[in-house]
Amino acid sequence: MNTLLNKVLLLQNTQALVCAVSSVQSQLLTTHMALGVLLTNRQYRSMPTHGIGKYRHLLPKALPKKKKDRVQVKQIKAATATEFGVFNVCVSGYDMTLVEHYSQYIHNLCNHLDIKVDESYALPTKSTEVMLMQEQGTKMYLDAVLKTHERIVQISEMKATLFPIFMDVVLKNQPEGVRFCVKQHSETDFQARFKTRPELEGLLAKINN
Repeated sequence: MNTLLNKVLLLQNTQALVCAVSSVQSQLLTTHMALGVLLTNRQYRSMPTHGIGKYRHLLPKALPKKKKDRVQVKQIKAATATEFGVFNVCVSGYDMTLVEHYSQYIHNLCNHLDIKVDESYALPTKSTEVMLMQEQGTKMYLDAVLKTHERIVQISEMKATLFPIFMDVVLKNQPEGVRFCVKQHSETDFQARFKTRPELEGLLAKINN
């Protein structure tokens, strides 16, 4: 009888404990839910952020774009007893690829021989029309248009002892169909770099008159 009573009391106690634990868990869950609801209501939306998330002040300030200045005429250096002055190496031909590659070869050769290259530029392309006349007639008709491409490599302060070596190497590697010449730089060569605008020049002449 004592054993049976003990078992019955144990069952009753366990049932009471289970009920108490479940009630406590339910209360905790309700409080957590209430807290979660309270936490989801973000109170900082109406508050100032004080620059949170801004990054533009960390970036370096962009400098204003400068307008390109017009190319000015540089003072031409005179030749001395041991050095040449400023002279132009002119490369021209009808095949633009050959002319461009040959001028690049001359520029690279100057860099290899420690020869000072002031500038390397292209002149405006010139077009030449080839006209033919019929065998039995007087009218001329256009047969072809030849475009002449020209590149300039401007060299200065070249030593007189190095000039023959430079010319020998350049002439030995001259491709077919490409003309090559060397001449002293002058102000007319500088003006030849720019395309003429006859309409603008005519208007300026009218205004000045």
